[in-house]
Amino acid sequence: MSQYNGVPGGPTGFGKKKRKKKVLTVLAVIIVLLAAAAIFGYTYIKDALGPADAGNKKDVTVDIPIGSSVSTIGKILEKNNLITSSLVFQVYAKTKENGNLQAGVYDLNPSMNMDQLIAALKNGKVYRHPETSFTIPEGFIVPQIAEVIAKNTGKSKEEVMKTINDPAFVKELQKQFPVIDNKVYNKKIYYPLEGYLFPAKYEFDEKQPDVKAVITKMVQKTQRVMDGHQEEVKKSGKKPYEILTLSSMIEEEAQRPEDRPKISGVFYNRLKKGMKLDSDPTVKYARKSFKVQVLYNELKVDSPYNTYKYKGLPIGPVASPGEEAIIAALNPEQTTYYFFYARPNGQVIYTKTYNEHKRIVQKYRHEWQERAGKS
Repeated sequence: MSQYNGVPGGPTGFGKKKRKKKVLTVLAVIIVLLAAAAIFGYTYIKDALGPADAGNKKDVTVDIPIGSSVSTIGKILEKNNLITSSLVFQVYAKTKENGNLQAGVYDLNPSMNMDQLIAALKNGKVYRHPETSFTIPEGFIVPQIAEVIAKNTGKSKEEVMKTINDPAFVKELQKQFPVIDNKVYNKKIYYPLEGYLFPAKYEFDEKQPDVKAVITKMVQKTQRVMDGHQEEVKKSGKKPYEILTLSSMIEEEAQRPEDRPKISGVFYNRLKKGMKLDSDPTVKYARKSFKVQVLYNELKVDSPYNTYKYKGLPIGPVASPGEEAIIAALNPEQTTYYFFYARPNGQVIYTKTYNEHKRIVQKYRHEWQERAGKS
């Protein structure tokens, strides 16, 4: 028999106490972790239900498309910094059974808590029926945009252009929207706000909105879009102004969405090699001539916009790029192509060498000549 048999404090009793202590320790740790998780979860949900920014009462125009799910609406609100968690919004909104969320255009602000936002979206409290609505197409240049603004503000195109080009007004805008680069003040720049008047649909409560208010809203849209791609801009190693400039070229060169990242890839390849970009839209912009075909003698125009004459990006944007073109400029497709040729039918042919490109040009050049003859 063991000398410890039945003796208190022997190995058997000590082992049981040790195991019991371990179990209690594990339980204590679990309880602490659960308590911490509960506190964190409570704090997270409480914060999510409150205002995204209690001190910010500046309205944000939000468009809720017809047929949007609660999940989609939550993502739209989160993207516009009106809520901090689309997931909490989705769950919380579904607990509110008194009415559905309505589609429409709303003016909301970050100081509204989740209950106020849901109430507004349910009863149309801040739903707006705009008096004025117009769309700026992708690829428009400043004079074209000025025409659209003029038609919807009761002002002449000349008056609108004067406002757009007013250095004092541009400086006011720059204070609000840092996306505007100091390079816009270069005397060789045709229009300081080229590339900053974002192509989109705009709505206003007034029948003839103030010109400055219209322009401000357009630049604000550009700022928001670029802010949404901040990380990509940093990774690109380029400044926002350079991205907008490159995007404007892609916007003008690509006739089909799938070609934007490919054309972007070609431009990046040429930039890395120190090759001139040889982009026709930059010649058209340099000459302020937007006819169908660029002639050989026009390629020699001495302008910092002309990428046939000068290496690198042009001095500034040559059109108003949409978000898809901006995304393409930030995410170029990795290719081994250095040339591309766009046919009138929208097809873009990519080649690796100049000789290949030259053969393609000779083969299809007549198509553009015929099209120019018909126009």
